Amino acid sequence: MADPYATLGVARGASEADIKKAYRKLAKELHPDRNKDNPKASEKFSLVTAAYDLLSDKDKRARFDRGEIDGDGNPMTPFGFGGGGGQQAGFRPGGGGFDFGGEAGDIGDIFEGLFGGGAGRRGGGGFSGGFGGFGRKPAAKGANVAYRLAVAFEDAAKLAPQRITLRDGKTIDLKLPAGVETGTQMRLAGKGEEGPGGFGDAIVTIDVQPHRFFVREGDDIRLDLPVSLSEAVLGAEVRVPTPDGAVMLKVPKGSTSGKVLRLKGRGFHKKPSGRGDLLVTLMVDLPVDDDALVEFVQGWQNKGNPRGRMGV
Repeated sequence: MADPYATLGVARGASEADIKKAYRKLAKELHPDRNKDNPKASEKFSLVTAAYDLLSDKDKRARFDRGEIDGDGNPMTPFGFGGGGGQQAGFRPGGGGFDFGGEAGDIGDIFEGLFGGGAGRRGGGGFSGGFGGFGRKPAAKGANVAYRLAVAFEDAAKLAPQRITLRDGKTIDLKLPAGVETGTQMRLAGKGEEGPGGFGDAIVTIDVQPHRFFVREGDDIRLDLPVSLSEAVLGAEVRVPTPDGAVMLKVPKGSTSGKVLRLKGRGFHKKPSGRGDLLVTLMVDLPVDDDALVEFVQGWQNKGNPRGRMGV
């Protein structure tokens, strides 16, 4: 795989926020749902997702930066030996070593020839599978497969299990993590493509769907709740929708539009524990063409100025 930094178009010293921002931009442009007639876009989407998966993992990113693993997360062959590229083996005349010449082969093959084929397998504190304890480069696993899973707003808030169908037709029930949001990635080990070294992984990116009246604000949820004039003036107990089902809410006597009431623990689950709140903003709903209300207001002597504190 190519350099994951180059795949995402970011510098090696990029911050986690810059990496995440770059991934979201590319994932949006290359998503298979938006490029159904462009198979290359789907391939690029998988590469971009795999690159982000590596760089968003602090341990893997550090190991890649140190040259311990390649862009696929596979261990790098020590001392620069490896197959391909037509490069020469590492030791050179005049440097106190050897020049093996020809095409560069696997390090295990080189040292197996030098030590008679079986030397690397002798006991008694000798070599293990090659020179100095180093063996052949592990066979590469199959490619990771990218999936996008749409999750209903209420399901994300209450962490309802989600079912996803894989390419092979099998279904898996996913347990959403606390703090889930659009862009959250979940790894399904061994559910990717098959390769010489085993199966790759499935990378599931979550897409939380918008709601028709709930709005997310961090771990909290905001809701504009219509109430009648009588409920606002006299006070009342009203039913309020929440992601977990309707509950009763007490509207204080004399409430005005814009008053915010809090329902604790009715928002999104937090990391590592706890849950946000549902913030309910009261919106007084006046009836249209109500003759009795019009007659009342015309005879009501209200000398107060509700805009006085604004200087007007």
